[in-house]
Amino acid sequence: MASWALFAGIDWSENLNDLAVVDRTGQLVASARFEATPAGIRDMLKVISGVRASKGFSRKSVPVAIEASRGLLVAALQQHGQPVVPIHPATVARYRGRINPGNRKKSDAGDCLLLANILRTDGHLHRRLHRSSDHANAIGALTRAQLRAVRTRQYHYLQMRAQLRQVHPAAISAWATMEHRLLRPEAREVIALAPTSSRAALLTRRQIRAALERGGRSRLLDSETDRLHTVFREPVLRNPPALEDALGQGVLSTLRFVNEASKSVEEMTSTTTDLFLQHPQSGIYLSFPGVGALTGARLLGELGDDPARFPTGKGMAAYAGARPFTWASGSSRTVLHRRISANKFLAGYGHFWAFTTLTKSAECRAYYDRRREAGDRHNAALRRLFAKLMSSLHYCLRHDVEFDAAAAWPRAPEAEAAAA
Repeated sequence: MASWALFAGIDWSENLNDLAVVDRTGQLVASARFEATPAGIRDMLKVISGVRASKGFSRKSVPVAIEASRGLLVAALQQHGQPVVPIHPATVARYRGRINPGNRKKSDAGDCLLLANILRTDGHLHRRLHRSSDHANAIGALTRAQLRAVRTRQYHYLQMRAQLRQVHPAAISAWATMEHRLLRPEAREVIALAPTSSRAALLTRRQIRAALERGGRSRLLDSETDRLHTVFREPVLRNPPALEDALGQGVLSTLRFVNEASKSVEEMTSTTTDLFLQHPQSGIYLSFPGVGALTGARLLGELGDDPARFPTGKGMAAYAGARPFTWASGSSRTVLHRRISANKFLAGYGHFWAFTTLTKSAECRAYYDRRREAGDRHNAALRRLFAKLMSSLHYCLRHDVEFDAAAAWPRAPEAEAAAA
């Protein structure tokens, strides 16, 4: 960025956006206020084009700093070929305090000028926004929407469980040892039929069996019907009839939210995985142990498919929060794992991915055990394993090859001698 003659900053808002363009000396050479509309974007780009910094000047050579990494405005800038440099708002706030210590004055025009000057003085410290394909961006949007749907379902599930504890505790214990528990379709069908202990105790075997069939259960129907019939008839504490009916209506109301959220999760998961399987790099992700279609889609959605985004595997692992950083001051030196300066979505996916590989790959399990023997705690050992997997993923994506366990986990000489 030091070779560029002009630097631009945009302070965005919901209604109007402010633009400032400075030269290498920090002199303001152009400014404008525009709306986030097609006409507004064209006017803003004309302002940048109107500044002739040199004979070979090009509008597309002017980097634009903005406090956002996604959104319609950022997408419009990228579609017009404008280099975009996202800068975190907290970083901008620190720059503001460095320039004017003790002065808390803030304005839109001042912020866009500050953003432009950040690029002018420290542009080499900030990374340009990567350019992934539309396919990868769509996968990223779907995976985050799918995760929001999962969290929404979990929120309503916990609400329903808390309500059932007050009016129908047997329903909680009836499916407590089964996968998905109260989120099971058959469980939701039975609860819809009888949301209170009194109504559940009156259910006949025929009614319970019909609810199980509506929920999609087809195996061991008779034994499951008898089990639920017995569980619901066991004596439990109950509220007065009027209060119990009122609480039951609350359960049914929350259950409707759970059903809608569950349907949304299923639809989003199917759409996400189908789109992921159409991506050219899907085979590489799926070749790794512990990676299914949904996990692969989440990894691809956060990493993108821009080959120039991560020059090294260490950089990719650091972005995912798998690489440690050193905090040194005077005689104090501490090595910590990344909690803030990392992609939190990717760090969360990586934790579960590394944990899944313990039962899917003997090599991953052996590496994890070695780290535990060396004194690492469980989470630290998983982070090291995740870092190894990210380095292998970087190599495979870089060279367009699928994962090879023998190449990723070379055997030690003593192990080969023992095997011989």
